[in-house]
Order: sequence, then structure tokens, then C-alpha cells
Amino acid sequence: MRKEHVIYCNRCGRQLKGTDGTPVEEGLHVEKSWGYFSGKDGEIHSFDLCESCYDLLVQDFQIPPEKKEQKILI
Repeated sequence: MRKEHVIYCNRCGRQLKGTDGTPVEEGLHVEKSWGYFSGKDGEIHSFDLCESCYDLLVQDFQIPPEKKEQKILI
């Protein structure tokens, strides 16, 4: 959830980014524009998750997310 330049985890409410834009912790942002073949056609949904809530979400996946190692860390 994004409120006045502050980012919160939609699941647990923990703050991910402060008012000055400084990250408090790493998180995941998802945005989906639903199309014609969806019951949500014309809607755009978005949410943010902290790393802990992301881990809880993906542990229930039947097929785990694909993982790749990043070669250059910035």
C-alpha cells in the first residue's frame, strides 16, 4: 500500500519505505491490469509485500517461483 510516499506491506502493514524514500526493508510490488477474459476487466490491481509475507505467499504455491542468480549486485 502506498500512502504519501510511504510504502506499507498490504498483508501485515509493516513499513517498507519511509517518507524520505529511504528503504526500510526490501519488498515486492505487483501491479496487474486485468483484461477482457477476466471478471475484473478494466480494473488495475496493485499491492506491496514485505519479504516475510512474500515467503508465506509462495510457500503455498504448487509450483515454486523460478529463481535466477543475479550476477551484478548494485
